[in-house]
Amino acid sequence: MSHSTVPRSSAEASPPVTTPAQSGGGAAGPTGSTSRKRGAGRAGLRHRFRRDRVLILMTLPAVVLVLVFAYLPILGNVVAFQDYDPYLSDNGVVSILHSPFVGLDNFRRMFEDPAFWNAVQNTLVLFAVQLLLFFPVPVLLALLINSVVRPRVRAVAQAVLYLPHFFSWVLVIAVFQQMFGGAGMLSQLLRQNGYDGLDIMTNPGTFPFLLTAQSVWKDAGWGIIVFLAALASVPTDLYEAAAMDGAGRWRRMWHVTLPALRPVIALLLVLRVGDALTVGFEQILLQRDAVGTDAGEVLDTFVWWNGVRNQDFGYAAAAGLVKGVVSIGLVLAANKVAHLMGEQGVYKK
Repeated sequence: MSHSTVPRSSAEASPPVTTPAQSGGGAAGPTGSTSRKRGAGRAGLRHRFRRDRVLILMTLPAVVLVLVFAYLPILGNVVAFQDYDPYLSDNGVVSILHSPFVGLDNFRRMFEDPAFWNAVQNTLVLFAVQLLLFFPVPVLLALLINSVVRPRVRAVAQAVLYLPHFFSWVLVIAVFQQMFGGAGMLSQLLRQNGYDGLDIMTNPGTFPFLLTAQSVWKDAGWGIIVFLAALASVPTDLYEAAAMDGAGRWRRMWHVTLPALRPVIALLLVLRVGDALTVGFEQILLQRDAVGTDAGEVLDTFVWWNGVRNQDFGYAAAAGLVKGVVSIGLVLAANKVAHLMGEQGVYKK
């Protein structure tokens, strides 16, 4: 018989015999364990590097470009605390080193400037209008195109809606000018029927809605492609199971399609909130003079006007720095809300 003769209770009661090296006792135990963990971590890092070295080499040029053109210029934000004069030297770094330091004077002057607060107000109003009227449009159009049975009709509709994305803002504004300007098609049609002409392109009251309409016509097609890609990943078994349970088209869309789009919607919404203070520099700059600065000045045009046109680089850099910090805060807050809703957002918890 190979059964042990030691009673079960006595075997459980007697502690196992361990050596000091095994128990980690004394002063050398924790240090040795930490050293082994560090050694294992370095070995795992070397293993992952050898395994992924081809991918790392492929991404290295992109990383270098991002560091040089995206992160290295961040150091230039020091001019927000200076009375920066780029004409002190042909070398920009020398100009920064020789420009006088003024501390927070640029920020103090910015917060006391009514033009800055007017730009902030216009930016937030335009963001709110675009979030309510523009953001849902790609979702609705993607659902509509996805419900079309014939593949050729779907392909044509997607191509037609995506085509304006390749147009420049100059061309887009020219098209809207020909349609809704003072001498445009709409005004001529009204005059031919005995009404007064209508010039929407120079009306400050409707300027946020005009910009939103232009953005919808130009960029809704790009959002449609993103949501159609998300819809393509939905298993057809879910639709078949819902149909067998008696769910109609609207119930299948509400309980199957929209939950499948929810992670993508949350991700794009977080990115859109983070981009709230950037509402289209080129689009607004081309139409700023037509409606006046009271309605057409946003933070991006405010920075450009003071920095490039007025040569007040330190003041413009201060406004741009505040905008960047607030945008980072909005991204973090929106991502936190996405986590509370059970979505991943931009990054995991």
